[in-house]
Amino acid sequence: APPECPFCGEAAGQELEEHVRARHGHLLGAPGTGNGEQLYECPMCSLTCTNIQVLEEHVDLHLEEHNFSEGGNIRDLELAQQLQTEEDERQRSEEEKREREEFKKLQRQYGLDNSGGFKQQFLKNMEREVDRGRMQPFEYHKRKADMMESLASGIDDGKTKTSGVIEALCKYYQNENKDVRRVWLSAGVDHFHSSLGDRGWGCGYRNFQMLLSSLLQNSFYNDCLRDTTLIPSIPKIQSMIEDAWREGFDPQGASHFNNRLHGSKAWIGACEIYSLLTSLRIKCQIIDFHKPTGPMGTHPRLLEWILQYYSTDNEDGVKVVCTSKPPIYLQHQGHSRTVVGIEEKKNKSLCLLLFDPGCSSQQMQKLLKQNSDGTGLKLLRKFVGSLKEKQYQIVVVDGVLSLEEKAARCRASQVLTSEKIP
Repeated sequence: APPECPFCGEAAGQELEEHVRARHGHLLGAPGTGNGEQLYECPMCSLTCTNIQVLEEHVDLHLEEHNFSEGGNIRDLELAQQLQTEEDERQRSEEEKREREEFKKLQRQYGLDNSGGFKQQFLKNMEREVDRGRMQPFEYHKRKADMMESLASGIDDGKTKTSGVIEALCKYYQNENKDVRRVWLSAGVDHFHSSLGDRGWGCGYRNFQMLLSSLLQNSFYNDCLRDTTLIPSIPKIQSMIEDAWREGFDPQGASHFNNRLHGSKAWIGACEIYSLLTSLRIKCQIIDFHKPTGPMGTHPRLLEWILQYYSTDNEDGVKVVCTSKPPIYLQHQGHSRTVVGIEEKKNKSLCLLLFDPGCSSQQMQKLLKQNSDGTGLKLLRKFVGSLKEKQYQIVVVDGVLSLEEKAARCRASQVLTSEKIP
């Protein structure tokens, strides 16, 4: 900005000196001293001079200092604004980078990063086993051929399956006299554990295989499962869920996966299990234990509900109750398991019996020994104190749907809400 006149504030530009002389020259003079000497007072600092030229030079210094100060303040302000803008851009860039990394991390965690699915992971993990000397090349080629055959047929190869555990448990509890007052067991169910192809993300699919293995042994479900007489492979289950979405089930959930599961390592949960079962005309419901109901963040209401599910009115005090009830799909953040029974201790405390896809066949085989001392049951037992997740959901099967009921549930699933236990 052009310099301003110190007398009138008018912008004078390059002609400030001429402006001061022409417009305000009369102000530069002052009454003389007692000896007749003329004095001139500076209008800016009140300094008095005896020579008009000295005063003019003095005023010029004031003006130059003023202009320098004005320019310096402007430059300092511009520099501060520039530095602040650069800092804002740096923080925004770092925040965007952090958000991208977190998003990619979540995509990897939930199998939505387009890194391949069951087949790709199976082959990659087998190649790693060969490189480490833990698998011979001939075994690699044999298992690869078996895997490709399983994928082509859509049928699980059964290599992770353990059968007969429920029957072995029934025999064990008949002879157990220590601390179990009563026990309720689900209908027969096979255990499936994660393999090289789904380790780290396949628990939901493996638990569906467990539930389906029980339903296939129950003639009540023959009609709705006539097209699913054998346990499907994980890629086949993914395709079955996609089919349910195409029928109209749970469009909100489908959009979360971009309507695609096959060929991915996407985690599934209670809503996907509900949609799949309902599309098969299997009647089920989701029950949400959305907050703890006991001390220390525990969920006693969950165990009480499951006890009520398994127990009946005509048990006549029998210690071991082998029910015809299907197992229960149990979901919490990051993992899912299958409830196959519940114990009531002599002190009236309750203990769930769970099949975990993380347990290997070798571990499950120990439960098949009839002379078991019960140590293997540590794999299955979960007391209320060990169930401290913030939220649990269960999927419970309780019958068969008609075509009309299936259509009604399909419409309702478009605004699907689970029943919440208060």
